[in-house]
Amino acid sequence: MPAFRSYRRLALRPVALAATLVAAPAWAQEAAAPANQLETVTVTGIRASLESALTAKRQDKGIVDVIKAEDMGKFPDTNLAESLQRIPGVVIDRDAGEGRNITVRGLGGDFTRTRINGIEALATTGGTDSSGGANRTRAFDFNVFAADLFNSLTVRKSSSADVDEGSLGATIDLQTARPFDLKTFAAAVSVKSTYNDLSGKATPKAAFLISNTFADKKIGVLLSGAYSQRKVYEEGFSTVRWDNGPSSSTSTTAGGVTTVTTGWCPPQGYVLPANTALPVGSTATTCGPAAQGVARLPNTPENLAAFNTASLATNFHPRLPRYGRLTHDQSRLGLTGSIQVRPSDTTLITADMLYSKLDATRQEDFLEAISFSRNLSQGGKQQTSVLAAEYNAAGQMVYGKFNGVDIRSESRFDKLTTEFTQPTLTIEQDIGETLKATVRIGTAKSRFNNPIQTTTTLDAPNVDGYVFDARGDDRAPLLGYGTLNPADPNGALQIRGVPVGSTSIANFTPSEVRIRPNGVTNKQDVATFDLSWDPMDGLTVRGGVSYKRFSFTSYDFRRTVETMNTLPAGVLPNGLTTTLSGFGKGQNLPAGSVTSWVIPNLDAIAAAYDIYCNCLKSGAAGGPGDYRLTSITNGNARGGNRAITETDTGAWLMAEYETKLGGLPVRGNAGVRHVKTSIVASGYLATGGGSLVTASRQYNDWLPSANVAVNLAKDLIVRAAAAKVMSRPPLQSLNPGGTLSTTGTLTYTGGNPQLDPFRATTLDASAEWYHSKNAFIGLGVFQKDIKSYVLTRGFDAPFRSSGLPLSLLPSNFTGDEVFRFSAPVNTQGGKLTGFEINVQQPFTFLPGWGKNFGLLANYTQVKSKMEYSLSTTAVGAATVTEDLVNLSPRSWNLSVYYDDGTFSGRVSTSARSAFLTAVPAGNNQDVAGKNKTFNVDLSMGYKINKQLEVTFEATNLTNQPNDQFISRAMDNVVVNNYTGREFIVGGRYKF
Repeated sequence: MPAFRSYRRLALRPVALAATLVAAPAWAQEAAAPANQLETVTVTGIRASLESALTAKRQDKGIVDVIKAEDMGKFPDTNLAESLQRIPGVVIDRDAGEGRNITVRGLGGDFTRTRINGIEALATTGGTDSSGGANRTRAFDFNVFAADLFNSLTVRKSSSADVDEGSLGATIDLQTARPFDLKTFAAAVSVKSTYNDLSGKATPKAAFLISNTFADKKIGVLLSGAYSQRKVYEEGFSTVRWDNGPSSSTSTTAGGVTTVTTGWCPPQGYVLPANTALPVGSTATTCGPAAQGVARLPNTPENLAAFNTASLATNFHPRLPRYGRLTHDQSRLGLTGSIQVRPSDTTLITADMLYSKLDATRQEDFLEAISFSRNLSQGGKQQTSVLAAEYNAAGQMVYGKFNGVDIRSESRFDKLTTEFTQPTLTIEQDIGETLKATVRIGTAKSRFNNPIQTTTTLDAPNVDGYVFDARGDDRAPLLGYGTLNPADPNGALQIRGVPVGSTSIANFTPSEVRIRPNGVTNKQDVATFDLSWDPMDGLTVRGGVSYKRFSFTSYDFRRTVETMNTLPAGVLPNGLTTTLSGFGKGQNLPAGSVTSWVIPNLDAIAAAYDIYCNCLKSGAAGGPGDYRLTSITNGNARGGNRAITETDTGAWLMAEYETKLGGLPVRGNAGVRHVKTSIVASGYLATGGGSLVTASRQYNDWLPSANVAVNLAKDLIVRAAAAKVMSRPPLQSLNPGGTLSTTGTLTYTGGNPQLDPFRATTLDASAEWYHSKNAFIGLGVFQKDIKSYVLTRGFDAPFRSSGLPLSLLPSNFTGDEVFRFSAPVNTQGGKLTGFEINVQQPFTFLPGWGKNFGLLANYTQVKSKMEYSLSTTAVGAATVTEDLVNLSPRSWNLSVYYDDGTFSGRVSTSARSAFLTAVPAGNNQDVAGKNKTFNVDLSMGYKINKQLEVTFEATNLTNQPNDQFISRAMDNVVVNNYTGREFIVGGRYKF
């Protein structure tokens, strides 16, 4: 029989064969062995999943890593991203303590593609502003799905012609269960309860799976589902950004006197340099009009020293020092369905359906000092007096005491939902003995909506005696509020309009209502046709064509006027407030820290002010009574309204082979993929209050690839892979909207629809030693020569080269006019190099119960430097060489497990070193990033009998904070939030 026949059976049921290794022993009914037969040892649970995953890795022709479900509807971790981080080179980023995005070998989510049941998909949702907010990128949000919906994850680190283009990092394959995987009737249900020790809330979690085959196993039906709730607090200290002392703005009057805007209110009698005056708005006795009630400090040596220190350009202070609690309330529902039909021995039809809905509300409550982030006209630093200031040697403020500080209690409420649907139809048809055709069509749609995003504020102007003290712990400083009691419902924190009572406070921004609904829809339509031909033993020729249409649509609305009016008649200030209490649990805040404060009562404010009226109550558009939601006519919202359609047509041809060279078994593949990408992007220019701009672009890529694996010995495999790869430009960079000036200096600021994709040449090599049963040691090295990278820079070029329509120009322009652009461009890339070490070792050599232990460990080190421009507008701006954004130079995982067939347990640790998120970081800072993390998780299970198992899990045992920083030298804290530990108790029953 030709070799193709055995290959065809594997191709017909790839998941079924892999799942049999883990599922059949675990789910089949055990029968008593006849006396004349040896007892069969059944491997189940953790050991079975590791054995199945290792077998899949060993048999693949490329460089892959695999994770398998430990049992029917039981994935190793509670979150898909947290399972993926166990794979060498994969690290995750969390939102509200839950894994959201991944980075593979230093390349972030924009460079990694995800396929579900063979169809490319993009699921996105919304997060906190500190975690990136609403996802309008190509990065996949894994927290949209329950892990229990899937039975395997595969990370493809090397490329082959049969795998869709679009990834520099890796291709992630997620596979749901199918009925022919299980062969016969199977059913299971699990019920759990999750407790978070910070919020003190317990929430339910449940999952089920039922599958059966009919008509002599020619028809199979499977249905699975998972539902969970999650209620957590995210608490800590944050600053948003840091800023340095004085402003650099100056102006010269006709008399030749230069007015200097200093960083703070100077003491009385402060001697300014010759021909200078006090800041604009200052008088001899006050900083700003006297009605502000902020008296300048006496001219003492202590006051002068504090003022001079705080005003140094080399010293930095937090722009928005604040305590905050974020309350996350989330529910997630997922369903999968699969119908498989085998009308004949040569035909297999599979219909898969995946549905997921993530509903959430989030309330963010902050107590913040807003004066430090505002300029003079907004009630900023120039009306703030420095009583004391202390900085460390790097220039970081560690202590300060101030008068005239505006304090704000800010509350934001979000309602968020993501709904994901994906139907897929796969038809596999054998044509004779040597030919097979596969047709796959599907649609993946992710629709994220944030219909309610409402922020309300209470304000207390000109508080004296405000203290910032980070001398004990810069991640948990003492914030003292001087003359203000933030917890007093009848105190100074109130809704304050202009005027406030009978007194007008100049340079004071009144309380606000911000209403900003937004959303993103992504849709992938995919159709593929593949042929596989086996002309001789050891050789298979495969080829196919593909069609993909990706559409991205984003909307954003803003309330036109966001300031508040005076209190409505008959409404008392304390009738519009409530109180937050119990803040700071488990954070080791210094003695005297605030643990409660007054916050806005959104429901009461909405009723009193009718904030959702979306109306023009009085005056002209844009006036004080304009409460409408506006989009393209609103400069703050305009950029969030854009759309992109990408149509990709591809064809590929590849040869797979198995042979011997010099007596050594050799297998692999070699092929090429061609793809044509057509892009249509639309956005809005500021011209005319929002002019629609549409631009198009096409480009072609030839992507050769090769993989080879050689068995140097029975259990020693060396692999090598090489490929040309591409990743399409970031969605946000393609927006043709922005600002265009055709008078005076000709300028354009916005996106660039003419961007080329990221392109790279990749080389991989590995050695794998399967030295004993289910044991493995692997070493991998890799290099990615990134030929082009996308950065925003200033440059001069003729307008017609931008790809923007010439119709945007005045009639007397030809398009050859040179404009000053500030837009994303393709820049020189750089090399990314690294290595991975991977160990899997069961301790079967130990005596007694020790043989049931095992170890999983891996370590990855990556290096990549890129040249970043220090200015996004200046032509020929200076550059700096820094780490690739999102790259952690080091990451590692260590898991110790025990499994004796009745009791099983696993302790897993995961660590990643600090990484950058922005270069440059703005506000005269070099870089921004996230500090290193170390997480510890635990899971245990005890089988009471063949059907019933009780389980216990614990996640985030280290209570690892989300520690974000700005500035390499100062490591200034941007966010330092905790989400607490979670404990999960439950049971599983198999029918």
